[in-house]
Amino acid sequence: MTLNILLIEDDATLFQEIKQRLEQWSYNVCGIRDFSRVMEEFSHCQPHLVIIDIQLPKFDGFHWCRQIRAHSNVPILFLSSRDHPTDMVMSMQLGADDYIQKPFHFDVLIAKIQALLRRVSDYNTGPIHLQTWCGATIDYAKSTVTNEQGTVALTKNELLILKHLLNKKNTIVTRTELIEQLWEDERFISDNTLTVNVNRLRKKLDELDLGRFIETKVGQGYMAKEEGIDS
Repeated sequence: MTLNILLIEDDATLFQEIKQRLEQWSYNVCGIRDFSRVMEEFSHCQPHLVIIDIQLPKFDGFHWCRQIRAHSNVPILFLSSRDHPTDMVMSMQLGADDYIQKPFHFDVLIAKIQALLRRVSDYNTGPIHLQTWCGATIDYAKSTVTNEQGTVALTKNELLILKHLLNKKNTIVTRTELIEQLWEDERFISDNTLTVNVNRLRKKLDELDLGRFIETKVGQGYMAKEEGIDS
């Protein structure tokens, strides 16, 4: 099956260069013709992954990340020349899965794309799609957590963090272990990015009164507790 990648990049030369390189890996690359109608292009392309620049005509990449996240949990990768830590943190807070700074090595871009798409495939083909925890149901196929208080949608990173913590309930999972699970090669990710993802996951779980069951163990890592069990 050919996988679709939506590349939201206004530099025509860079767009063509990335498009040609990705097509060599058998990806189908969609572009944006009208930067005021990105969501229409998104719907038309039906991408398996989205790559977004921050500085764009009309609205910036953060705006479109918000719009996409309101409708889809598709993996989102920011590709930008902006290197301020605030931009990286903002992208993660909005639901992006990774961030690469320009200029970049194409091998790194491919490695990150493959890792993100592999995680999506793992979720869709894994034997366990539903899991219960503290009165809630986690649907791994739909990337949702539901209890009597409602439903929240998680990004792929948030879902993977929760899944790994629940696989080791009542046991401390180190930050290094989570980074390796999320990004497979810890050289490509900052420790701060993990903190942002965990905090965003906990904030969403707070809407269901579940955030308190994800504990931070200072200097050690994180632990998912079962209801009624103290540590």
